[in-house]
Amino acid sequence: MDKRFTFERNLLALSARNPELCSRLTAAETTLGRYRFPETRSREIVPALRDESGNAHPLHSMVDPRKEGERLVSTLKDEGFVVFLGLGGGFAAAAALRRDDVFLVLVVEYDINGIAELFCSKEYLDILGDPRFLLMVDPPPEALQACILEHYRPALSGGLRVFPLRARIDRDAARFGAAARAIQDSLEKISADYSVQAWFGTRWFSNIIRNLKTAGAQDTSFAPVRNAAICAAGPSLDDQLPLLASRLRGKNRPFVIAADTSLPCLLKEGLEPDAAVSIDCQHISCYHFMGINARKIPLFLDIASPPLLADFSDSPFFFSGGHPLALYISRYWRPIPRIDTSGANVTYACLSLAESLGAEHIEIFGADFSYPGGRVYARGSYVYPFFERRQNRFSTFEGLLSAFLYRSPFLPAEEPDAGAPPGEGGGAETGRGTDGPGRRCYETAALRMYRKRLEEKAALMEAGVYPVPGRGAPVRIRQERAEKRGPGQAGSRVLTLFASGKARMGAAEFLSLYRSGLAAIEIPRTGTGVFLLNLESEKRELLTTLLPQAAAFRRRRPELSAAEILREVKDHSLGEIDRVLAAYRSP
Repeated sequence: MDKRFTFERNLLALSARNPELCSRLTAAETTLGRYRFPETRSREIVPALRDESGNAHPLHSMVDPRKEGERLVSTLKDEGFVVFLGLGGGFAAAAALRRDDVFLVLVVEYDINGIAELFCSKEYLDILGDPRFLLMVDPPPEALQACILEHYRPALSGGLRVFPLRARIDRDAARFGAAARAIQDSLEKISADYSVQAWFGTRWFSNIIRNLKTAGAQDTSFAPVRNAAICAAGPSLDDQLPLLASRLRGKNRPFVIAADTSLPCLLKEGLEPDAAVSIDCQHISCYHFMGINARKIPLFLDIASPPLLADFSDSPFFFSGGHPLALYISRYWRPIPRIDTSGANVTYACLSLAESLGAEHIEIFGADFSYPGGRVYARGSYVYPFFERRQNRFSTFEGLLSAFLYRSPFLPAEEPDAGAPPGEGGGAETGRGTDGPGRRCYETAALRMYRKRLEEKAALMEAGVYPVPGRGAPVRIRQERAEKRGPGQAGSRVLTLFASGKARMGAAEFLSLYRSGLAAIEIPRTGTGVFLLNLESEKRELLTTLLPQAAAFRRRRPELSAAEILREVKDHSLGEIDRVLAAYRSP
């Protein structure tokens, strides 16, 4: 077959879904002799990669490469997202795409000129025409990571499996090695988010639709601030409260943002914050507000928070933490401010709020991210009255606190960051308190993750972030950027009010329209991957709002297929919406 004709046919099949790669291939060299193309006994064309000496190394079996690909793919169990490192003749990719339970096949390759040679000598129409096939050529690691994060939906597709084409990756080990590390980094991020979705997916949905009535009535707005103080509830807050009090009496009084856990600690000492933040969807969050009067304090709530929390403040203010339903609501009903909550803890959310308000100088109090000396929280926080009420002769107060402390294994101490300046992570060994040697700081995997995510965010912010040294694991943030400013120094940024947009309709009308859209989606019993990829954008957007719930259903019912999970989630969601709408109609 004419090579130019074969090349054009492959490009035509590719152009519908990847025009950018098509354009690159059109400009590529096709006569560099990267490959030879011997024929196998089964009369298949197999690419053979040439080395520096000119020797050709077949990338597949020279007997029957199709059967070889089928045997490889037959080892898949519940992995519906398949990554091939190396294209070769595409035999294994084609075998994977013949399976209905495969959601996406991603092939990663390097050397655009080599791919152009392959496209000149062999037809790949069976894989290029499948909507589940994606080819990335010469991707930088960050682009590959972004692709995995965008397309991998473990709630539906199950696991992810990587198949390296050994004869190919051995000839370009460095770049394929970087690709493998990028995939692993993506999986670690997805795994952390997925595990949270699996536990809280249904609760998030239930809370969001019940918060719409209150969110529709909010009309609060917030002017920009220059100087902010964030209060976490680590044990070091006890020692730092006098410093915070002096800041409040000073010339450049900061805008104080309290994590919900720290709110009772501050009020107990007569310090009233300017705002409080809560992001937890569990009803245990209510314990932070019991026994105190926070009615005059503006309360920033993730819209997935328990609906009861809004009743504790005269000025509740809902924001979107990134849940797909919250983003859908913001797009089609009422624009809701977005606050980055990806750090998975309320201190991180407070920092994001300060950034959104335009703060340029931010101090963080009580951020220990560990249990210094075996203490879990500052005095006045919810755990102490909570355990006092639960104690009895068989389960003492001290025993309950100890069980709370030891509920997760502790990590060994990290090496100190010798390059960090004192007060910014240096000057104190992790695992030692600033109040002297021998005071052990107990650090869990979750707490260390929270600290590192906060450090990463602060390092990318224009604002100067200054953790107040405490007893716990030191937060390491370097202040080296020219944009960092001192307290009260105005910047050149144009800042606007932080407020919600106007609702397009009433909450009940929006919920009714949302319900109608969900009800109209017919979910097939097989071929879920193709169904989702070919779905109209509006319906795909609607189904995306259910994905966190799908994770929860997969955890509870792992035996269900992807189609069954989608139908179960859809039915559950419609039932929840009906209950909320019925409550709207009742007197």
